[in-house]
Amino acid sequence: MNEKILIIEDHDAIRGNIVEILEMAKYNVFEADNGKMGLEMALKHIPDIILCDIMMPELDGYGVLYMLNKYSETSAIPFIFLTAKADHHDLRKGMEMGADDYLTKPFDDIELLNAIEVRLRKKAHLQLQNKNTADEFKVLVAKTDGLAEFSKIIAGHKGREFRKNQVVYYEGDHGKGLYLIIQGKIKTIKLSLDGRELMTGMYTTGGYLGINTILGKSNYTDTATAIEDSTLCLIPVEELEKVINLYPEVARKFIHLLSNDNREKEEQLLQLAYDSVRKKMAGAILRLYHQQIIKSDFLSITREDLAAMACMATETVSRTLSDFRNEKLIEREGITIMVLDVERLTKMKN
Repeated sequence: MNEKILIIEDHDAIRGNIVEILEMAKYNVFEADNGKMGLEMALKHIPDIILCDIMMPELDGYGVLYMLNKYSETSAIPFIFLTAKADHHDLRKGMEMGADDYLTKPFDDIELLNAIEVRLRKKAHLQLQNKNTADEFKVLVAKTDGLAEFSKIIAGHKGREFRKNQVVYYEGDHGKGLYLIIQGKIKTIKLSLDGRELMTGMYTTGGYLGINTILGKSNYTDTATAIEDSTLCLIPVEELEKVINLYPEVARKFIHLLSNDNREKEEQLLQLAYDSVRKKMAGAILRLYHQQIIKSDFLSITREDLAAMACMATETVSRTLSDFRNEKLIEREGITIMVLDVERLTKMKN
């Protein structure tokens, strides 16, 4: 085994025990006794996986993960928190920041080794999958929006993995660049004053996130979250502006994409304001159906996300979907919806 593992743990006895177990398992182990040193070692050695305590001096585990996400070399490294507490708020915070797993102290050697092996196998599988689909994706980009000029830029930037429910960016964050979805599905939402979610967009493979922000040179106006495990490529603002200036055709394509995005949002606002519950639900299903790059009659979306998209209560979503199923408009099993009659959904009366 040649995999490199970095252990960041301020408790000497715990750190020493973990190092001993992993060295016996033939891993190449590096260790740090505080978060600041751990970050420096991660950037120096680029490990295959990182195990990190949460409560540490100088820089805690959350700070380490936050800083690792800022560097392209370390942002995709599998990250496992070591913690003496497993509070739900702490778990949610860590997962939203991009942590892959938690190990609650005390844990035995089997738990430790299993957690590491699972993450390393998943990393290897994703790398192989990305390698096999790289050429297919370049063709897809060229076919879907004509932006073949981006193929060299895409090849020059490593895709970053986002796990299900992980936040890509928050509303108000500075726009660092344009996100291109290599694989997966991303939703964008805004929160109302009373805390309710309104879904402003759903984006799939071949889609772009942040066009309004980048062209308008402003902060992100909504929050983007992965609906499923996804791979995104970030094209920095400087490179995007360079390509737009060099290729007027690319600029026209982006203006076209921006125009379509704004028109869809306007239509969504009109539907939310004036349409009946049935028509709003039909409209939400049809938007998801028509957004697919690879056409399929099957859609995957949770009841909660549909409620946010159609701006209605989850109980109303369930009741309306049941009505649609009884009317043979759709078939439904769990989060999967099969569209049976596009024409009747399109002609749904108010």
